[in-house]
Amino acid sequence: MKVKKKITSVILLSVAMAASVFAQAIPKEEKQARKAGVSTKAKQAETTPQQALQALKDGNARFVAGRILTQKDYRRQGAITAQGQFPHYAILSCLDSRVSVDDIFELNNGDAFSARVAGNVVNEDILGSFEFATAVSGADVIVVLGHSNCGAVKGACDGVQLGNLTGLLEKINPAVDTIGKDWMRGEKTSKNHDFVEAVGEENVRLQMRRIQEKSPTIKGLLDSGKVILVGAVYNLETGHVTFLR
Repeated sequence: MKVKKKITSVILLSVAMAASVFAQAIPKEEKQARKAGVSTKAKQAETTPQQALQALKDGNARFVAGRILTQKDYRRQGAITAQGQFPHYAILSCLDSRVSVDDIFELNNGDAFSARVAGNVVNEDILGSFEFATAVSGADVIVVLGHSNCGAVKGACDGVQLGNLTGLLEKINPAVDTIGKDWMRGEKTSKNHDFVEAVGEENVRLQMRRIQEKSPTIKGLLDSGKVILVGAVYNLETGHVTFLR
């Protein structure tokens, strides 16, 4: 029994010493950044796409439950990230004023590139931005985030025409056509909640396909496994994000 205790003590001492050496090896700036919750080059490099995605899901779970992990000091984080950014995510979400990805996923300053446009549609500017986010800056999770009761989706369902909005809604029309083709549950307009939600989800998938089809750069990163692409829908009422992948 004494021998076992002695062995255990030696092991614990060795672990403690190793941890101490490791802590001393971490640069001061790295320690400060990690303590503030800021992503660093080292953290970005050691985090796999799957781990980053799980962290996103965990953050939303805390948001829904009201269990915020930390009180974020954005000003302090901003000062730390001023010299460089090492994000994990590139998130395309809707322009909607009720959709804030930083809050929904409990993100810190520098965690995500955030692109917002009505209907979370893809265009050349979004594609170029996400190529920069991934191929240049190292983000390894792309999220296309739709949301419930989306006004842009409703507009597309109703065939709304209004200035430049007309062209934007045309990017959602293929999703309306796909869902409408076999739809048998009531009218195919914004008055039918189920139809709107079905089109909204299909629109997320549509924009995901566009990213892969229109950006060989991102497609190559996806094929190599360096980046993953996921779709999701945010429920405005519950705060819950349902991932479609």
